[in-house]
Amino acid sequence: MKAPCSIVAEVLKIVVGRVSVGVTTIELNSIAEKEVAKRKAKPAFKGYCGYPASLCCSLNSQVVHGIPDNRPLEDGDILSLDFGAYYDGFYGDAAVTVPIGNVSEVAIKLISATEKSLLVAIEKSATHNRLSDISNAVQTYIESKGFSVVRDFVGHGIGRSLHESPQVPNYGLPNTGPKLRSGMVLAIEPMVNEKSHEVKILADGWTAVTLDGGLSAHFEHTVAITENGPEILTLI
Repeated sequence: MKAPCSIVAEVLKIVVGRVSVGVTTIELNSIAEKEVAKRKAKPAFKGYCGYPASLCCSLNSQVVHGIPDNRPLEDGDILSLDFGAYYDGFYGDAAVTVPIGNVSEVAIKLISATEKSLLVAIEKSATHNRLSDISNAVQTYIESKGFSVVRDFVGHGIGRSLHESPQVPNYGLPNTGPKLRSGMVLAIEPMVNEKSHEVKILADGWTAVTLDGGLSAHFEHTVAITENGPEILTLI
């Protein structure tokens, strides 16, 4: 799985490098499609259950599954980018949230806390732990920072299919659920809201937004569980 995951990481890095005031998410989606094609891979999301794009672009209060459009990015926005690739029979999946220009202090704190919660969760991805130890690590860290974890969407197993068992929630009690085993590969993805954890789906049937209009951030890595500890497959 290192091949598709490396492709995901490379494409995301290129896309993030093109994020700036005035750029549209449609343009970013086009960049992602061109870069994944150069690597002879396929975008994992395009056409998945009818999703119309290759890159999920979720802006400000949008939590996940935002559809790229022609709105130019503005100073002070935050943008979550979620990308997956299919190559040689396997999938990779990762996400990052990017500040644009001069963002608010709360936005900086939210992005930092969400990224840190992913790293804390990955540390728990070891063979002596259980699945809920990952979930509890995210919730405990995020709530200690005054934010809330989204409960309507979860991480997932990944491999020959984009979404496989088990589901990986970002909340829950520790030491429950299946035992983690060497060879498992998980897409761990904290989705964190500035205010309430509640979300709703817009009329497009895809875009999830915070119910109260607060900001939301999203980070994700595809992580292999090994006898020697977790290995992040979507690192550059």
